[in-house]
Amino acid sequence: MNISYNWLKDLIPFDLSADELGRSLTGIGLAVEGIHPHGDDFVFDIDLTSNRPDCLSHLGVAREIGVIIDAALGLKNGGGGNDIPYPAALAGDIVRIEAPELCHRFTARIIRGVKIGPSPKWLSDRLEAIGERSINNVADVTNYVMHELGQPMHSFDLDKLSGERIVVRRAAGGETITTLDEVERKLDDSMLAICDAEKPVAVAGVMGGLHSGITTDTVNVLLEVAYFKRESIRQTSRRLDLASEASYRFERGVDIQNIVRASQRATDLICELAGGEAGELIDVYPTAYVPNEIHTGDISAAVKRLTGLDAGTDVCRRILEALGIRSDGGNSTFTGPSWRHDLSIEEDLVEEIARHVGYDKIATELPPSFGAGEYQPTEGRKKDLRQTLTDMGFDEALSYSFIDTRWDDAFATVPEVVGKSGEEAFVTLQDSVIEGAVRMRHTLLPGLLDAVRLNLNHQIRNIKLFEIGKIFSSAPGGLPNELEALALVITGGEAVAGRATPARDLDFYDARGAVEAALHSAGISDPHFTRTEAAHLRSSQSAEISLAGRTIGYVGRLS
Repeated sequence: MNISYNWLKDLIPFDLSADELGRSLTGIGLAVEGIHPHGDDFVFDIDLTSNRPDCLSHLGVAREIGVIIDAALGLKNGGGGNDIPYPAALAGDIVRIEAPELCHRFTARIIRGVKIGPSPKWLSDRLEAIGERSINNVADVTNYVMHELGQPMHSFDLDKLSGERIVVRRAAGGETITTLDEVERKLDDSMLAICDAEKPVAVAGVMGGLHSGITTDTVNVLLEVAYFKRESIRQTSRRLDLASEASYRFERGVDIQNIVRASQRATDLICELAGGEAGELIDVYPTAYVPNEIHTGDISAAVKRLTGLDAGTDVCRRILEALGIRSDGGNSTFTGPSWRHDLSIEEDLVEEIARHVGYDKIATELPPSFGAGEYQPTEGRKKDLRQTLTDMGFDEALSYSFIDTRWDDAFATVPEVVGKSGEEAFVTLQDSVIEGAVRMRHTLLPGLLDAVRLNLNHQIRNIKLFEIGKIFSSAPGGLPNELEALALVITGGEAVAGRATPARDLDFYDARGAVEAALHSAGISDPHFTRTEAAHLRSSQSAEISLAGRTIGYVGRLS
């Protein structure tokens, strides 16, 4: 993410040099990987985690600087995310949302009588500094406001929209659209499309259509600023193999309460730079935003308990309020701002305070221990399991607890181990740490198979791996279920000790024997193996493992 030093100074007054600012931002978790001079400006290359889409804009970074220097933003209305009460027109026949589950809010404004031309130098210079090329005054304004406020938007040539109307709907199977990159793309009914009265004119949240875009002949503009469901944009972008600055932001989450501000900002700039007369705002809002309440005890006490930092109540409240996190007047209930989708529990608030107080101020000491220095009951069994499998030539693998959805179908039967099957068993992350890994694992196999694939790619064929870890399934109205599980995988061959013979290929019975030995070491001496059919295992080479009539696992050759 490229951020302009001079642009930040337009939003908030500060006296920090570029180097000082870079160190300060890195210290609060916005890692500055490089600072590059650009004329009389400096450009910061900031590496953001996926849970901080609020900082994919100059406004978001300026808000963090405001906390650092204890100063208010210079943007109109304090730089928050709440709507500004501009008059709104009724949608009438101009805008209709037919898929409110995917489009939670859609605004449109018609600007008539514009004159398309090159952008002024200040605007093209600003965009060039952060790596955007100048196109024309209207297109440049939409890009500028996106980088300033974090809200993607799109401008249509109104006269190219059939019926001068917008319909937000799922695409019909087989519909096509030629996007701005001049590629014809085939849509399906899982994708959200922005359409006129006849056809799609944009892939919602991803890219506009070529034939409805702004050209030098454009006179009348329809400006779209909207909020789309994150998961829908992520899925569409991947299926079309099409990514954009807009989709990058939409799939991480934009501020639904900042839409009117962004529309008005872009409208003002378009009228200033391209002329024209703006109509009233059309605001269709079928899915109203509900603020997220976070309940906690005394927040300063929570900071002390979880981090050891002595941050007084006044310091805690100042930091949270500067970040847009409001309290109920006390210290027990807080409301997260609309631009922060990652705040939901007490620990999230503590983290916000800790990073601004300073992680370097956290003392390097062990937390108090209330144990007696002995193994928990299950630890002894796991220790015996590890020893047994290690003696049999297995290596232990450690893999991530979150996996890609591509494993859903491959292991459809595995969630039955925890009492459920299908989609209802999955635990889906709101903000993934690794791109695409949005599921908490419901089986250990994906991680082990990734490890096998990595070994095979390095020409290592003889592999014996095991993993002990937690798997997860959803629970209605509460925290996910967690279950400790064991998985192992073997492939390749094994030499027989003391014999000058070729390695023997490992087979189903080697896997079964390893499972039996592992269970025996854990005190389970009477498992029952029954032939079964499982989606992830080959027919006639798979067995269900049960104990006292209860299924506890599977063993077999992968399909």
